[in-house]
Amino acid sequence: MTDPVPAGPSPDEVLAELRALQAADLPTHGGRTLAYVYDSGLAEADALGREALALFASSNGLDPTAFPSLLRMENDLVALAAGLLDGPAGAVGSVTSGGTESILLAVLAARKGASHVDHPSMVLPSSAHAAFHKAAAYLGVRPVVVDVDPGTLRADPRAMASAVDQTTVLVVASAPSYAHGVVDPVADIAALAAARGVRCHVDACIGGWVLPFLGDVPPWTFAVDGVTSISVDLHKYAYTPKGVSLLLHRDTGLRRGHLFASAAWPGYTMLNSTMQSTRSGGPLAAAWAVSRHLGTAGYARLAARARTATLEVTGAVRELEGLRVVAEPDSTLLALATDGSCDVFTIADEMLARGWYVQPQMAFGDVPPTLHLTFSAATAASVPELVEALRDATAAARAAGPARVDPGLAGTLGGLDAATLDDAAFAGLLGAAGLAGEDGGLALPERMAPVNALLDACPAELREELLVGVLDRLSRPTGTATSGRAPEA
Repeated sequence: MTDPVPAGPSPDEVLAELRALQAADLPTHGGRTLAYVYDSGLAEADALGREALALFASSNGLDPTAFPSLLRMENDLVALAAGLLDGPAGAVGSVTSGGTESILLAVLAARKGASHVDHPSMVLPSSAHAAFHKAAAYLGVRPVVVDVDPGTLRADPRAMASAVDQTTVLVVASAPSYAHGVVDPVADIAALAAARGVRCHVDACIGGWVLPFLGDVPPWTFAVDGVTSISVDLHKYAYTPKGVSLLLHRDTGLRRGHLFASAAWPGYTMLNSTMQSTRSGGPLAAAWAVSRHLGTAGYARLAARARTATLEVTGAVRELEGLRVVAEPDSTLLALATDGSCDVFTIADEMLARGWYVQPQMAFGDVPPTLHLTFSAATAASVPELVEALRDATAAARAAGPARVDPGLAGTLGGLDAATLDDAAFAGLLGAAGLAGEDGGLALPERMAPVNALLDACPAELREELLVGVLDRLSRPTGTATSGRAPEA
C-alpha cells in the first residue's frame, strides 16, 4: 500500500504559520499603507478577486490555444484600457506582470523597431521611473537623462528636444511621475518625438486608471498625436490582485519588437508576447473579474474618492508647521518636504508608530528628501486621522530635531569607492553603523531614520551599492526557515 505523499505539517498548521509570518507585514487593507498597496475599500471586490485568482491559478498563459479563456480575458482587458486611453481602432496590447515589465517591453520594442541604430539611446526626464534605468541596464539602451523644470518638477520639452540625436529610439513622459505626482507635458514631448521620427512612451503605470476619470488633466493619452505606447497597471488603481499591468501600442507594427519566437531547439516552438513564458492565469482572471464587477462608473467613483483625499490632505498640510507640499498634485500622489526644523525620515518613523506607512524618498538634485503618499479610495474615510497623525508625527520630529549622521561614520563613507566595495568592506561598514547581525547577517533597527539619513548622505552610486549589499544580506538563508518535518526513511 502506498503511503500518502504529504510528510509535513497539516494544512491548518501551515496556514497558521503563514498567518504568523504575515503578522509582521504592513497592512494591505484599511488605507493606512500609503505605498506598495492599493485598497478600494470594497470587501466584495476583494473577495471576487481572490476567488478568481484561485480559480485560474493553475492555468498557463504560455499557449493561448490551450487556455483560450485567458486569451479572451486578455483581449477584453486591452479593449477596456484602449477605451479609457483613447486608443485608435488598431490599438493592441499585452498583459504583463507589472509596470516594470511593461516598461522593459516598451523599451525593447523601440530598440527592435530601430535595429539600424548601432548604439541606441532613450531620452528621459530625471523624474522618470527607475524601471527605465533597469531597462537600460538589461537591454543596452543608453539613458540620456534631462533635468526637469525646477519650478514645476515636470519634464522640460525644450531640453529633451535638445537631447534627441541620431541614436535616440524613444522619448519618455510620465502621467504622473511617481516621486512628485505631476503629469509631464505629454503633448509637447510627443510632438518633438514625432518630429524626429522616434517613439514616445507614456508611463501611466500609476495614473492610467485614475487620470481618465479626472476632468482637469492636460492631454496625455493616445488622443495626443505622437504617443506610440502607454503602460498602465491594473494592480494599482484598478484595485486588482498583484501583479497585472498592460502595455498598449498604437498599432500592431509598434508591438512587433517585443513578440518573441524560437524554433532553435528540439522542443515546442517558444512563442511569447512578454518577458515571461509560463504566466499564471490567476492574476489575469482576477483583473478581468474585478474590472467587470466595478465597471467604468465604479472606477470613476473610486478615483473621485482617492482624488478628494489627496486634495484634502494637501490643503491640511499647508496649515501644518514644519511640512510643505513639494508640487501641487495632479493625481493621487503627494510629495512633502520639511522646512528644515525636522527630517522626513523621523516623520516616517513617527507615522509608522502611529499605524501609518508613508514612504521616505532621498534627496535628488535640488529637491530635498521627501515623504511620498499614495492615496487609494480606502484612505478617504480616514483623512482626519491621517492629518492628525501627520501633525503629531511632525511635532515629535521637530522636538527631536533632524536625524544626524555620526561624523566618524560619515568619514568612513567618504573614503569608500562604490566600484570597489567588496563584501569585507561592507561587513566593516555594517559593524561601524551598528547594523551587524549574527553570522554576518543584517540587524535592522526598529527606527530607520538614522539609516535613511546615512543613505541620504551617500552619493547615488554608493547608495546603490550599499543597498545591493543590504539586499544580499537579507536574502541569505539563515538555517531557520520553515521547511516542514524532515522526511522519514
